[in-house]
Amino acid sequence: MNAQATTSIPSTPDSPEHILFTQLSALLSEYLEPPQLKQVQQAYQFGEQHHLGQFRKSGEAYICHPLAVAISLAKMRMDVHGIMAAILHDVIEDTDASKQDIIELFGDDVAELVDGVTKLTQLNSITKAEAQAENVRKMCLAMTKDLRVIMVKLADRLHNMKTLGVMRPDKKFRIAKETLDIYTPIANRLGMNKIRHQLESLCFEAMYPMRHRILKEAIKKARGHRKEIIETINNSIRNRLEQAEVVCEVHGREKHLYSIYNKMHLKKLSFSDIFDVYAFRIHCEDVDTCYRILGIVHNLFNPIPGKFKDYIALPKANGYQSLHTVLIGPYGVPIEIQIRTHQMHRMSESGIAAHWLYKSENGENTNSKTRAAEWVHDLLEIQKTAGNSLDFIESLKIDLFPQEIFVFTPQGNIIKLPRKASIVDFAYAVHTDIGNSCVSARINKRLVPLQSQLDNGVTVEVITASWARPNPLWLNYVITTKARTGIRSYLKHFKQQEAINLGRRLLEKELSDLGKHVDDITEEMQAQLLTALKYTTMDNLLSDIGLGNKMPFLVAKQLNQEDIHAQIKLNDNETRKESPLIIKGTEGMIVTLAKCCRPIPGDPIIGYFNPGKGIVVHNHECHNTPDGRKRQTDWLEVEWCPEASGDYPAEIRIELENRRGTLATIASTISQMDSNIENVYIADQDARVSVDLVTLTVKDRKHLANIMRQLKKLPIVLKITRTKA
Repeated sequence: MNAQATTSIPSTPDSPEHILFTQLSALLSEYLEPPQLKQVQQAYQFGEQHHLGQFRKSGEAYICHPLAVAISLAKMRMDVHGIMAAILHDVIEDTDASKQDIIELFGDDVAELVDGVTKLTQLNSITKAEAQAENVRKMCLAMTKDLRVIMVKLADRLHNMKTLGVMRPDKKFRIAKETLDIYTPIANRLGMNKIRHQLESLCFEAMYPMRHRILKEAIKKARGHRKEIIETINNSIRNRLEQAEVVCEVHGREKHLYSIYNKMHLKKLSFSDIFDVYAFRIHCEDVDTCYRILGIVHNLFNPIPGKFKDYIALPKANGYQSLHTVLIGPYGVPIEIQIRTHQMHRMSESGIAAHWLYKSENGENTNSKTRAAEWVHDLLEIQKTAGNSLDFIESLKIDLFPQEIFVFTPQGNIIKLPRKASIVDFAYAVHTDIGNSCVSARINKRLVPLQSQLDNGVTVEVITASWARPNPLWLNYVITTKARTGIRSYLKHFKQQEAINLGRRLLEKELSDLGKHVDDITEEMQAQLLTALKYTTMDNLLSDIGLGNKMPFLVAKQLNQEDIHAQIKLNDNETRKESPLIIKGTEGMIVTLAKCCRPIPGDPIIGYFNPGKGIVVHNHECHNTPDGRKRQTDWLEVEWCPEASGDYPAEIRIELENRRGTLATIASTISQMDSNIENVYIADQDARVSVDLVTLTVKDRKHLANIMRQLKKLPIVLKITRTKA
């Protein structure tokens, strides 16, 4: 690489830039080869030249920021391309350098990393929230290709948070809130707890400076009183482990400031309740020793029931592994103990960053890498099904490290789900096709409805059916991103396909009325029509016809013209031969039966185009139809298919004697007539008479007439009519 930058390392050895670059070079020389160090120096020269004359609000030269980011990554033993990308991460966004310049000078790998971190500057977004969402979406998609993108971004955000002091309070709050909402959960999800804790503490200080200061002072005061108890507990644990000849390290662990605040805030606890818990970590060589230590400390101090968690056998979603237990120590104080191997401890601190930090130790970070790879694969699924950037961000927030439960398939496989997950969440976690076709389930061999919430350790068997499809109501209780996006994707595709099918039928009917057959339409005529109407594909046009956004008669007439580009207008006095559209009433979301008049098979009906929703079918006698008939292009003649089958809602108005047991008699009679009551509404009632509106399911008009005839025979029924509007 022959970088054409002319600026060299700053001439003044005491300048902040020179000090930072010297510090970076010292860190890099510990693990990079001399040729790689030269590449980093060339990247620095290029960055310094392009940022020349730019200063941060704190007053220091802008190049100090990229250098600080590179130093953070060098401490994680990031590879040479990652370090170069950190130094250059702002040049595309803030200088006249282009991505092509970086490709030519430093190669595709570095250029892609820099581009992944770069914000989108040309955004025609309506709101700042949409712009922010689009930038996060771009970063996450770049992360799915290369995890180093998020490493650079987290280091960048960490340094920005450390230098927030000069910002206005409102801007501080906004940046800290964004960091807490998006970046700290991502760091957590990737197992990078060290960076997460630093970010959380800095966000807490920026958002609530007074609370941060008071809590910090309280901890400083309380720390002195705790020393003696900590030493007593520490010595007791060490002595017992030495007696058992267990080689390990015992460390007192102080809770992080934000963690203490969060527990106080969420659990409504006082500071003393939180700070009276003493925490220790024990690190050893292997997993067997972890469980042996657990037995030893349980013999030393009594464990608190229900407070033991085995994250070694069942790791967290980010790969975190450890044994957690809470004991009652001397003086009755609670003691939290975490027991893990040295390798697990390194992984808990660095997460996916351990891939670079401990590269020499084979296989040690496979677990974290695998889980990170699974998560970024899930991000791609979210991206494919999200409607826009705000939907993507909402899905991302839901997905970022919820509390987990573990449930089992009938074959004994473990499925990890967030707490309060439902059967539907489980079905989609197993496979999307199972989620799309589930109808019910068994929990521990007991039949349960789909909305049932799952508990830890249960065995779930999902019952599927080939005819089943997702229900929009599932969105009210599913909580996993995979289930939510799976349901939305299916319904969106299903509605689109329904609209296309209905649009094709409507167009075929209109062409038939004009004496033309759909087979007579050549590809050339289709292409001309699409150009004239400004559509890209025939499916898009048919979908708009089906959804009522385009009138089928006008499209058919335009297809019938010799000049396909002629503008077609339907005059008020123009008549057309019209054959009715045949419907079954079970077409799905594109053909709906109006609730005002509840048409059933056998009724004379009429259809209205409802733009964006398809056709709404009304009874001819419905009081809403006269308004529709005035607008000739909004309605079409429809007829019931002779083979229409199924259960359709109908409403009847019954006046009956107000005495005990009348409703039970009505319900029994309706049930005997092979019908079901969906709803009963008491419209009016006095001491003698009750007027009830009953919604029941019927096969057709004849079935309803038979039910009404049977009800009329009852002595308690004074009058019965069908409501049609």
